[in-house]
Amino acid sequence: MSTHEEGSSRKKTKSVYVSTVISIALVLLMTGLLGLILVHAKNLSKYVKENIVLNIIVNDNVNEGDVLAMQKDIEKDPYVLRTEYISKELAAKNLKEDLGEDFVEYLGHNPLLPSIDVYLKEQYANTDSIQTFIQKASKNSRVKEVVFQESLIDMVNKNIRIIGMVVLAFTVVLLIIAVALINNTIRLAIYSQRFLIKSMQLIGATKNFIRKPYLFYGIFHGLLGALIAILLLIFTLQFAQKQIPDLVFLRDWYEFGAIFLIVVALGILISGFSTYFAVTKYLKAKSHSLYR
Repeated sequence: MSTHEEGSSRKKTKSVYVSTVISIALVLLMTGLLGLILVHAKNLSKYVKENIVLNIIVNDNVNEGDVLAMQKDIEKDPYVLRTEYISKELAAKNLKEDLGEDFVEYLGHNPLLPSIDVYLKEQYANTDSIQTFIQKASKNSRVKEVVFQESLIDMVNKNIRIIGMVVLAFTVVLLIIAVALINNTIRLAIYSQRFLIKSMQLIGATKNFIRKPYLFYGIFHGLLGALIAILLLIFTLQFAQKQIPDLVFLRDWYEFGAIFLIVVALGILISGFSTYFAVTKYLKAKSHSLYR
């Protein structure tokens, strides 16, 4: 082979490898983005459920000390995440801000009752668990009533289930597509090397000896594509949080780290296995079939 032909072959090989890495990176980027959407959806679900409030209305004749003692008892309940005491004065202040006028001055007295706002843990933010909690709370003689929006809770849980199923279905489909695309990209890259593979085999090189460099490059390209995808994912996260500052409440770098590790593992495993099977295919192929 002439020097010109060798140079041309090397350029072609480099071009194939570069396009392979870019293709792997783009596919892994889409997979990683869906993973981040899953994490944000999960954290959003948790945030919404943990901010569903139950209002425990206290009888007017109960002094503040007893109400605070009752609040501490409620906080010990395994269902409860946190509580907040709302005095008559604070309730009047909040309502005044909502109405835009001083209703206490108009009525001549404050008709509102003190209350305790209860926020349940995520796993107990459902109608059955809430009803169980209300039954326990209602047995206390200091409690006048427990108020909560049952329709809102049912709607939240129903919508979260639907969104979860849709996102999960998309994840499975995209993962299958990612495997297929990366596999096809690598098979095309190895296809361009089929004559070299067969030539090495014909001069006596063992199958493992031939496979080894291709496997190394396959794994390396998968890792490189994954790292590029992770850099793009981090950039996307930073950009999204600048555009939507409230996303910071859903940020969990431990879960993001797990997504990044999955992206790396997918890049290495899919690239490694695809390279192995592609090279093996041409090692088993007859010489005349290489021209097809």
